[in-house]
Amino acid sequence: MIPDGLDRIDLRGISAHGHHGVFPEERRDGQKFILDVSLGLDLGPAAREHDLTKTVHYGVLAQQVHDAIVGEPVDLIETLALRVVDLCLAEESVRWASVTVHKPEAPIKVAFDDVAVTIERSKL
Repeated sequence: MIPDGLDRIDLRGISAHGHHGVFPEERRDGQKFILDVSLGLDLGPAAREHDLTKTVHYGVLAQQVHDAIVGEPVDLIETLALRVVDLCLAEESVRWASVTVHKPEAPIKVAFDDVAVTIERSKL
């Protein structure tokens, strides 16, 4: 949950083909991953001053998230989520971040719509 007093930026549905997973076929063939990112920060200075440098450039962040999906494979989606949340918190103005990694094509032997992991961290 976003801490009191912070505004929020949401990027939902960033998708790309990645090769994350513990099984050899996941590493070899890859699959679709979808990430939702929420950032907690004070948007007041950027809004009052019309100054992009006082907020997060979400176009740049979206590309960084995409690059994390298609980049170095990891075994667990938990690891991917932590990698992206750390990337978000590296932004100076960001005080809180939540990242959900969806793996809708996970190798599960029963019918399902989605499997997802969410990691939230703050630097308050």
